[in-house]
Amino acid sequence: MTALFLLFRGRWLFNQFLVLYSMRRKILVVEDDTDQLELIRVVLEKAGFAIGTAANGTDALVKTRSISPDLIILDLMLPGLNGFDICETLRKDPQTASLPIIMLTGLCSEFGRLAGLESGASEFLTKPFKTDELVSKVDKLLRAYGSSKAKARNKSKPELKGPCPSLAGQPG
Repeated sequence: MTALFLLFRGRWLFNQFLVLYSMRRKILVVEDDTDQLELIRVVLEKAGFAIGTAANGTDALVKTRSISPDLIILDLMLPGLNGFDICETLRKDPQTASLPIIMLTGLCSEFGRLAGLESGASEFLTKPFKTDELVSKVDKLLRAYGSSKAKARNKSKPELKGPCPSLAGQPG
């Protein structure tokens, strides 16, 4: 009997873990510098996010479609497609057009920042960055993105007009 209870409890705990894991917000980090990638991954995982990674532009586009992230952290200078190209491509696709993107770069120029924002980045962060600033920007964008997604869902729900058929004829 005890073994059966432990088996049931183990499955229940595993199912709870799966539910909690699936509720974690997913972030795709696109960075070709392995040290930077690891730093960002560790910081965001400690903050409670599920992390996917890509090291170049092509992989970033493929993984965006496969894992459906809630936010992308995108390095500007990448092999193949650069951050500007990726950002513009994502903005043209209706499924990813509103996805929050934090552009991350070592370029300090105002031109680079403006070009990143014009290509569709939601935020811009210059390397080296403070880890608490990164987490703060991620939280801020996810809150804004979450509320805009909720508004879009509510708009897509049909409005009930007239009396509810299941309650027709009942006093009320």
